[in-house]
Order: sequence, then C-alpha cells, then structure tokens
Amino acid sequence: MTKLTLRTPLCDMLEIEYPILLAGMGSRGKATPAELVAAVSEAGGMGCIGGSGLTPEAIRGVIRKVRTLTDKPFGVDLLLPASLADAGKTRSEVRRQLQEKFPKHVEFMRGLMREHKLPEAVVDNEVVISDKLIHEQIEVLFEEKVAMFAAGLGDPSGMVPRARAQGMKVLGLVGTVSNAKRQVQAGVDVVVAQGYEAGGHTGKIANFPLIPQVVDAVKPVPVLGAGGISDGRGIAAALSLGAVGVWIGTAFLVADECQIADAMKEQILKGRSQDFEIQRIYTGKTMRCYKNAVIEAWNKSGLEPLPMPYQKILMDDFNEAAAKAGRWDLHSNPAGQGAGLLKECKPAKAIMEDLVEETIRALHDLNNTVKVA
Repeated sequence: MTKLTLRTPLCDMLEIEYPILLAGMGSRGKATPAELVAAVSEAGGMGCIGGSGLTPEAIRGVIRKVRTLTDKPFGVDLLLPASLADAGKTRSEVRRQLQEKFPKHVEFMRGLMREHKLPEAVVDNEVVISDKLIHEQIEVLFEEKVAMFAAGLGDPSGMVPRARAQGMKVLGLVGTVSNAKRQVQAGVDVVVAQGYEAGGHTGKIANFPLIPQVVDAVKPVPVLGAGGISDGRGIAAALSLGAVGVWIGTAFLVADECQIADAMKEQILKGRSQDFEIQRIYTGKTMRCYKNAVIEAWNKSGLEPLPMPYQKILMDDFNEAAAKAGRWDLHSNPAGQGAGLLKECKPAKAIMEDLVEETIRALHDLNNTVKVA
C-alpha cells in the first residue's frame, strides 16, 4: 500500500520533511529550549530558537546544544522592533529611569507585589533589547551558520544580503498586507502571515482573511500560515488558503520538552480560546496571553502601559517575583487561541506525528467532497 505523505515546495527550500515550523517563542529560553527545537527538527519539521531575551553568548550556547541533539536544520527567531523608547542599555539603567520618569508605574507594580505577598526579586541578567544587542545577536547567527533566521518584528533588510551569501534563509513575520510587501522589499525568502489568533506579539487581522491576501500580494514568495493553528485541520486550512506551510507555537508549549512551568502548561490545556486576550501589560507591545488578576488590575488602574522596553523591564521583575513564589497564576503566559484545541501534554515527536496524520486525513476528506458531475 502506498504511504501518503505531506510535502510542499517549502520542504525542498528548507531541506525538511514536513512543512511545519516551530515558532521561535521567548520566555528567556524556556519556551523553545534546545531539547524542543531539536525534537521538532528530528521529527521532520524545523525547530526554531526564540532568542530575543537571551544574551548573544546564551544564543550561541543553545545553538551548539541543539547541534549535539540533531544534525537536521533549525533556525533562530529575534525581535527587530521598528521603534524603541530611548532607554538605558542595561536593566539596571532602565530601572533607574523607571524610578525617575515613571514613579506611578513603579509604585503600582510594587503595590501589586505587596497585595499578593510576593518577595522582592529582579531578573539577574542585564539584557535589554537595543540596536547594539540585536547586532550582536545577529552576528552570532552568522558565526554559527544557522540555517534560518526569523524576524519576529521589524525590518531584516540590513542582514539579508549577508544571509543570502551564506545560504541562510530569512523569514519575516507579518500581520498585514502592507507589512508583507515591506518584508518582500527587504528581501525575505518566506513571509509568515500571522493572524490575530496567535499568542505573543500579534496583530489585528484573523488568519482566514490575512493568509490569502498575503499570498496574493507577495506571489511568488512563499507564505506560511500562523495563528490559532493547533491541529491538522488548521494546517489543511492554511494550505487551502494558499500557504505552503505553517508556523506553530502554542501547540508545542505543551510538549514534554518545553520548559515553561507545569502550571503554565495546565493553564493552556484547561483554558478556553476566550481566556487568551491581547494586552500591552507585560511588554508594552500588543501580546496575547492567558488573562489573570494582574492584567485586570492594570486595566483598572488608569495607567497606560509604558513603551518597550520600559514596561517589559518593569514586568519582567514582577514575573521573576511571581516565579520565585510559585505564583504562576500571576505570571505572564503568552499563548494563542488555538489553546482551546489542546487536551494533553505529549512529546514533540508525537505532536508532529499527530499534526502530519491529521493534515493528511483532513486534505483527503476534503478531496473526497469534490465529485465529477
């Protein structure tokens, strides 16, 4: 009996078996640790390290660890924000600026800590997103010769010529047609059309209208679908809309290899789609995450979230205190609306196998609805 398989032109471009990519998620390395990245690549997809919250040397360390676990290709995702507040270059400097410029925000955050009886705590690294940091992070990717770079935010045009010369593929994440056109002008190899349903930093347009519009706007550049895709039916839908593959995050947050707290995985598994809302509380940029008492308190405070990186540094320290106390109900938990489809934790290999099998079944069933008159 002939075995059915799932393959698109993206597989040839990236030298992978299946057109399924792990989204490069943050959480300072815990969401996409080396073990998860390698497992997805080993299972035929492409793993991706979320490197935005890591020092350049930490990124190098994760890259090298992945290579001890697999010889398959993988990538790194970084944020290249188009605009950043004129803030300090270290966390310590930003904390001083917060005290001087935004004392009401600082006092509100401290009030939340007192209310919830959280211990004093601060993030123990000095990483702050800045032009200098981004340049140093990208330099590591070139030195380590990674197979793929994904620009989670911003314009990658400055590094595209060097990437092309080195054989590195560049992906650009977009939430609108105009952003997609800018990414193509920047020279990306693949556009990721990420819908409103996605977790983390996301836009305002749902993927059903977004994906086909982006496909039409950037032809012949290949497009991946993203946002709310947590099973094979979602992948089949993305392919039907013209995408050549998918970029999946939330479904892999409940992989055994993912290192976010078990309580956060439980929130994702038990949460309904409507329990994951977009706000700016934890980073200063629009981000979908599991709603909690902290978000509700900020919304009622009358205080506008600060721009990145101020709000992020402020709330990173709050998250650190919540984690130290085991209060994961107060910690940020970025995840997408596709969480409503997830029911159990399992190894990444099993997640990949299910995704491929379900996609083939969905496409086969869809094909059977077409009859010759």
